[in-house]
Amino acid sequence: MPQHTVSPTASPHHALPLSEATEATGQVLDAVETAVVGKRPELELVLAGILAGGHVLLEDLPGLGKTLAARSFAQALGLPFTRAQFTPDLLPSDLTGAEVFDQRTGEFVFRPGPVFTGLLLADEINRTPPKTQSALLEAMQERQVSVEGTTRALPQPFHVLATANPIEHEGTYPLPEAQLDRFLLRLSFGYPSPVQEWEVVARRLDRAREEVTVPQILDGEGLLAAQRTVESVHVEEAIGHYAVELVAATRVHSSALVGASPRGTLALILCARALAVIRGRGFVVPEDIKELAHPVLDHRVTVKPELWLQNATGAGVVEGALGQVPVPAASARPAP
Repeated sequence: MPQHTVSPTASPHHALPLSEATEATGQVLDAVETAVVGKRPELELVLAGILAGGHVLLEDLPGLGKTLAARSFAQALGLPFTRAQFTPDLLPSDLTGAEVFDQRTGEFVFRPGPVFTGLLLADEINRTPPKTQSALLEAMQERQVSVEGTTRALPQPFHVLATANPIEHEGTYPLPEAQLDRFLLRLSFGYPSPVQEWEVVARRLDRAREEVTVPQILDGEGLLAAQRTVESVHVEEAIGHYAVELVAATRVHSSALVGASPRGTLALILCARALAVIRGRGFVVPEDIKELAHPVLDHRVTVKPELWLQNATGAGVVEGALGQVPVPAASARPAP
């Protein structure tokens, strides 16, 4: 049973009060941290992406807890969880499902694929061909799949946590910009410190088993109610302009072939509002925008090919924008 009981105000058409949403998301993070050690800031950003109603790309080396984090979030949020291993021979129907002939009835019946879930782990998403990637793109953007001319809505809530290995290129299919743009956030966990790594080992020894079970805090309706709370978070006009100017600066940077689009601006504001809920604020501050600039914008920037050998990156473009655009004055921030 969920540990956090959704109040009567959190009906299918209402939001959770801010204090309840903050308490619930804090409990979710605490629960996930029982499995994923020492990565609270990164987990907070993943949860912000989910709370904002979007999808998150975890680009990291193998063995750093990406799969464990995805499964733990599904357990803590009370969402059905499926994992799809993306391989070069994966077909679109392997994801979406297919019409199968039932010999007993003499009719075709639809057998749903792994996208019909609450949280889908798309493991090694860059190992599957573009045709299969595009099938996932429809599910991510439209929350539906089309099979044999029939469009079927996905369950709500529906979120994708995808993983990619940043150093392997042989046998991979780089994600096109259109699909990268559908991920609200891209981030990595990185290696743990020696103290954190020993904590991982010590917890494994104490459990005396490999599996980690995370307590359930919310359920699907509770998550949807918390997501509606995000819409109540205030964004001061000066802070909105700050986000717009940051994104615009990525388009005119000398290293950028293509900067972030207005979708990037919307994602930046939306994630900042979700992060404010997690931190117990009914308003966004400039620090939220600055903290989210790299996870939200780096993957939306394409650098000029002739600068690849000079190690030019989207992160460098975003860093340049952060240094160029002035931060709104403190007087522009609303009082708590």
